[in-house]
Amino acid sequence: LHSWVFHLCPSPVTPTRRHNSRSTSLIQNGSINVVFCKGPSRLSTRSHTCGELCSRHIGEEVTLCGWVQYLRQDLFVILRDFSGLVQVLVPHDESKHELRNTFCGLSVESVLMVKGRVKRRPEGQENKNMPTGEIEVCAESVEVLNTCRTLPFEIKDFVKKSEAMRMQYRYLDLRSPQMQANLRLRSRLVMKMREYLCYQHGFVDVETPTLFKTNSWGIEFLVPSREAGKFYCLPQSPQQFKQLLMVAGLDRYFQLARCYRDEGSKPDRQPEFTQVDIEMSFVEQGGIRALVEGLLQYSWPEEKGFVTTPFPCVTYEQAMQDYGVDKPDTRFGMKVNTLSPRPCPRNTTEYSAHNRALKTHWCRSDTHQEPLPLTSCCLASLLQRPLLGKLRLQCAELLEGHGVRVRDPAVFHFLWVVDFPLFLPKEDAPGQLESAHHPFTAPVPQDVPLLYSEPHKVRGQHYDLVLNGCEVGGGSIRIHNSAQQRYILQNVLKEDVVLLTHLLEALECGAPPHGGIALGLDRLVSIIVGSPSIRDVIAFPKSFRGHDLMSNAPDFVVEEELKPYCISVVWPSVEADLCHPPCCSEH
Repeated sequence: LHSWVFHLCPSPVTPTRRHNSRSTSLIQNGSINVVFCKGPSRLSTRSHTCGELCSRHIGEEVTLCGWVQYLRQDLFVILRDFSGLVQVLVPHDESKHELRNTFCGLSVESVLMVKGRVKRRPEGQENKNMPTGEIEVCAESVEVLNTCRTLPFEIKDFVKKSEAMRMQYRYLDLRSPQMQANLRLRSRLVMKMREYLCYQHGFVDVETPTLFKTNSWGIEFLVPSREAGKFYCLPQSPQQFKQLLMVAGLDRYFQLARCYRDEGSKPDRQPEFTQVDIEMSFVEQGGIRALVEGLLQYSWPEEKGFVTTPFPCVTYEQAMQDYGVDKPDTRFGMKVNTLSPRPCPRNTTEYSAHNRALKTHWCRSDTHQEPLPLTSCCLASLLQRPLLGKLRLQCAELLEGHGVRVRDPAVFHFLWVVDFPLFLPKEDAPGQLESAHHPFTAPVPQDVPLLYSEPHKVRGQHYDLVLNGCEVGGGSIRIHNSAQQRYILQNVLKEDVVLLTHLLEALECGAPPHGGIALGLDRLVSIIVGSPSIRDVIAFPKSFRGHDLMSNAPDFVVEEELKPYCISVVWPSVEADLCHPPCCSEH
């Protein structure tokens, strides 16, 4: 399909077309009125992008648009756009002194449109570290589209900026090559996911509401309505909606869902986040897992290697026994082992000897060998496996801090963890149970009898997807029987079933067996690009305190704006403020 940009002309004339390797021109009365360019310059005032120019463009006239990355006195300018850098040669002919003066008066990050001719750089002046290093553009004209004031930091990846500074000036931080690469990789990944789900497996992309009903088991943002005392909530996920879509007979649903949790931020968590939300009818665990494995294999960036399927699978019990955590990093061994009793280090001398043995093991020439296991007999004070699991990760960090390669950042190890407990004791009330996943997860069929006698022993049809020690997805087969769902809510979890009347009624209307999963897109992309924080793969993230430092949100509103919602603010007492002063740091 050809796209055309038409210039308005006073009288229409039958056009003729002229083709070359890059564009198609529409000629009317001897003047070019329409230009079609292939690729990212289509429908643009530029003819090429900065990063695409190479030796095959030598001799061509080009029009470039971008930002001034460097100024080298009156010799040349490095122009930057999303695709890369190119060197623009400043003319020194006396006849072009106005053009030279324009270049010399520029500030870094000013926006230009440069027209010129591509030529090969003089021998010996090539830049092999620059993709466009073989050529340069001899400027014939320049238009300053906008100037730039002095910026709070330079737009270069090697320039260190604080997290707060990056959040405050996010529109500048996003100019950096690394941030541009992260967002473009994310975009390509999402597009491939859509292709796989829609075109290869018949999924339907459905948008579900953002304003929903509150419930009693989540950490939700409340949204006031104009009816006194009534509130919406921003849902943590479209969980109930996607189940209702299965009841509606849609069969296969997905969406890139915006989700919300009103809790503190962490490097891999935000108040608002995006998940790839999937639900299927007439499916079992194996079908969901196979779908996700195929999805990731199809959409995985080529430059990051190849995803091998099927992914390994372990039970929750096995993961806790071998690694002390339910999301183990399987890029290295050092499993938690229980050995037969043997003497433990009894004093400082014996401990030092034991420690020297460990160092000797790691200081051999073949440092790629498997780490020694963590054993309960040598760590008598840390018998609990979760503590040993944390110690395992700390050992890996310590070894890597001393130059020992334990976890290869270029390797991606996927792992399924299944057979989780359906219920866990509440932290604040150990005698009561709460859902380990969510209250809609179906029990393992063999454990259904235990649901009515010993519910704490029931396993759920819940599965987590782990990548390099991080949970990147979680899902389950759902309860599609209304009576069973009501029993779990009312008798096991002691929840008010009135809040879920709509769902219980829907399950009574011929609900098919169904299940699904949600993949954390932000977390997945951050691992792929090797970033320690999901903020590096989100265009406009929140700070650690959940603030938008760029726009200063959340912010106060005047009392008049609260009146339609019948809300008044009760301010904390002065004594409370003195005892708990607000924290001003965003770190």
